[in-house]
Amino acid sequence: MDETGLLRRSNGPVTRGRLGRDLGALGLGDGDVVMFHTRMSAIGYVAGGAQTVIDALLDTVGPAGTLMVTCGWNDAPPYDLGTWPREWQDAVRREHPAYDPALSEADHGYGRLPEALRRRPGAVRSRHPDAGFAALGAAATDLMADHPWDDPHGPGSPLARLVDRGGRVLLLGAPLDTLTLLHHAEALADAPGKRFVDYEQPILVAGRRVWRRFRDIDSESGAFDYSAVVPEGQDPFDAIVRDMLAAGIGRRGRVGAADSHLFEAREVVDFGRAWIEERLGGA
Repeated sequence: MDETGLLRRSNGPVTRGRLGRDLGALGLGDGDVVMFHTRMSAIGYVAGGAQTVIDALLDTVGPAGTLMVTCGWNDAPPYDLGTWPREWQDAVRREHPAYDPALSEADHGYGRLPEALRRRPGAVRSRHPDAGFAALGAAATDLMADHPWDDPHGPGSPLARLVDRGGRVLLLGAPLDTLTLLHHAEALADAPGKRFVDYEQPILVAGRRVWRRFRDIDSESGAFDYSAVVPEGQDPFDAIVRDMLAAGIGRRGRVGAADSHLFEAREVVDFGRAWIEERLGGA
């Protein structure tokens, strides 16, 4: 959509001040620790783009608040590297750069905001190359510290710490299935058939490039087979969040032109974990 279309849909430019007012009306406030997911095109024409969105969020949570995003690593070696021809594997292992929290780009698939935030002065990025996060604000260092190498969506992860701090999750025009915090619910859920992935990626250890093996729930293809409990074509996270909203969990409102949602992190995890265990426990 061109700028004229975005302007019409959002009834004019979406400015920093307008975003701040809309975020406040949705319920975001001073001192909040909030993980956010954004679809910029849904908001409308944002004067100043991604940086304006970050500024408006910082205005809303204030100096005592913290912003958090999912980053990942855009140029990570693929999970299936081990299936490549040996000479290709050897070339990658010899020369693929190590993950560097300060330099490695956030996954482009997560949109513009994660990369914009992690490059901000004062931002802190977690050490995990594949399941990494970044945060900016008063609690950033505590949220990102010592991200577990294995089970990086589980206990001790930035997601777990978000819950422990009474954090929140904001879907700013983002689809319901982007609610990454549900991976923490999957990691905690006690249900049969949980799926895992093992993979290797290069990291820096005492300044040296080292290939390390990691183990995590399968957050890409799905930590569980939801086909028996979710209609074909529907994303499982979309189904969980719709049921969550139907149960009265979460707030909904407009930010710019974007249909947006604000959730309490602990409620998301408790509901998601119970949903998974109840529906898949006997599957």
